[in-house]
Amino acid sequence: MRSLTAVNTLLKREQYSLLQRHGFAKTVAQRTNSVHQTETKVPKIPPFSYSPPPYEGPSTAEIIAKRREFLSPALFHFYNTPLNIVEGKMQYVFDERGRRYLDAFGGIATVSCGHSHPEVVESVIKQLKLIQHSTILYLNHTISDFAEALVSTLPGDLKVVFFTNSGTEANELAMMMGRLYTGCNDVVSLRNSYHGNASATMGATAQSNWKFNVVQSGVHHAINPDPYRGIFGSDGEKYARDVHDLIQFGTSGQVAGFIGESIQGVGGIVELAPGYLPAVYDTVRRAGGVCIADEVQSGFARTGTHFWGFQSHGVIPDIVTMAKGIGNGIPLGAVVTTPEIAGVLSRRSYFNTFGGNPMCTAAGHAVLRVIHEQKLQENAFLVGSHLKRRLTQLKTKHELIGDVRGRGLMLGVEFVTDRDLKTPAKSETLHLMDQMKEMGVLVGKGGFYGNVFRITPPLCFTMPDADFLVDVMDHALSKM
Repeated sequence: MRSLTAVNTLLKREQYSLLQRHGFAKTVAQRTNSVHQTETKVPKIPPFSYSPPPYEGPSTAEIIAKRREFLSPALFHFYNTPLNIVEGKMQYVFDERGRRYLDAFGGIATVSCGHSHPEVVESVIKQLKLIQHSTILYLNHTISDFAEALVSTLPGDLKVVFFTNSGTEANELAMMMGRLYTGCNDVVSLRNSYHGNASATMGATAQSNWKFNVVQSGVHHAINPDPYRGIFGSDGEKYARDVHDLIQFGTSGQVAGFIGESIQGVGGIVELAPGYLPAVYDTVRRAGGVCIADEVQSGFARTGTHFWGFQSHGVIPDIVTMAKGIGNGIPLGAVVTTPEIAGVLSRRSYFNTFGGNPMCTAAGHAVLRVIHEQKLQENAFLVGSHLKRRLTQLKTKHELIGDVRGRGLMLGVEFVTDRDLKTPAKSETLHLMDQMKEMGVLVGKGGFYGNVFRITPPLCFTMPDADFLVDVMDHALSKM
C-alpha cells in the first residue's frame, strides 16, 4: 500500500513537471490570480441624491452612424466603446442607461461650477426669456455688468474687456493687439504649448499633433521649462536665457510679445519651472514686447491658491486671455488688457457678432457669483491638495507612475514604462483610461506622447470624489 502511494506521488510530481514545461502551470497561476483579483472589492462611487429619468433618445449605435455620415472625419472619441453622455449634474454625468460617472475631466477644464449648476441655468433661462441676442451696437446691461465683475478679479491696470466665443478667438485677438501695439511681428511662445487652431494661434502652438502644414509665420518657440522632462530640471532662470537668445539671434532685437500658459493643459499639465515667468517677462519687456497670459484652462480659481494661474508666479501680464471655465460650458471667451493697449483696436473697426451677447455674459456673471459665494477656489485648493497628496502616495506603490504634478484641481499624472528613461507608457495609459471608465471614473488624456492623465474636474469636486478617483486608479493599476 505504501509503495502504491509513493508511486502515485511520483506520478503527480512528473505530471506537474510536464505541465510546467508546456506552460500550463503558468495558466493555472494566472487563473488563480485572476480569481483573487476579482475577489478584490471594486471601489464604490460616492452616494448622490439625483437619479435621471429614463432616456428616450437615439441609441449609441445610431449616434455613431450619424457622426460618421454627417460630421467631420477629424472628430475622435475616447474609449474603445464610446460613451454616450445624456445628462450631467454637478460633478457627475449619466449615460443612456442611467449609469453615473464621476467626471474628472470637466469637459476639458470647462465645467467650472458643475454640470447644469442651478444658479447658472437659472441666470441663462432668465436672460433667454428677456432677449437672447441683440448686438453690441445696442446697449444692454449684462455685458457691462459682467465686464465690471470680471476686471475686479484681476490685478494692476487690466481693466478693459473684449468678449469672444472661444479661447482660440481670444488668443488670436491678443496676439494681434500685441503686434499692433508694438509695431513688431515676432512673438515668442513655448514648445509643448497649445493656444488654438486658427492661423496665428496654430503658429504659437508648438506640438506637431495640432499643427497643419499652412503658413505660420513670426513665432519663435523657446525651450519648454518642464521640471520633469526639461534639460535644466527646475531651474527656471536657465530656461529663461533661451528666450533672451531667441530674441537676440532670431529677431531684430524687438518683439511683439510673449504668450504662455501658466500651466500647460493640452501639453500634459506641465507646471513652468519656478522663477521662469518673472525672468521672461523682464526680458520680453526690455525688448519692447507685451506679456500675454493664456488662462484658458488655468483661470477661474482652478489652481486653488489663486484665481488666476499667473498669480502663483508673481507676475502681472499686459494681456490676459480666458475661456472654458468662464461660462461653465457656455461658448464664451475674453481678452482683458490695459486701456493703453486696448486703444489699438480703435484704429479700425473691430467687431464680434456673438462676443458679449446677453445670454453668454449672463452665464459668465453667474459663474463668478457661484465661485465666490460657494467658495469654490478654497474647495479647489483643499480637495486638490488632498487629491495630489494621495496620487503622490500612489506613485510610491506603482512604478508606472513617473510624475504627479499640477495645482488645485488641475492635476496631471504621467505614466512611463521606465522611470530612468521616462519612456512614455502610451498603450498602458489608454488601457487604464478604459478600465477606470468601466469602474465609473472619467479622466482626460494629454501630453505630446499621450501618456498623461489630465484631471480637471468641476470645482465642486469633494473629498469622497477624490478618494474614489484614487482608489479606482489604484485598483486599475494593480491589475496591470
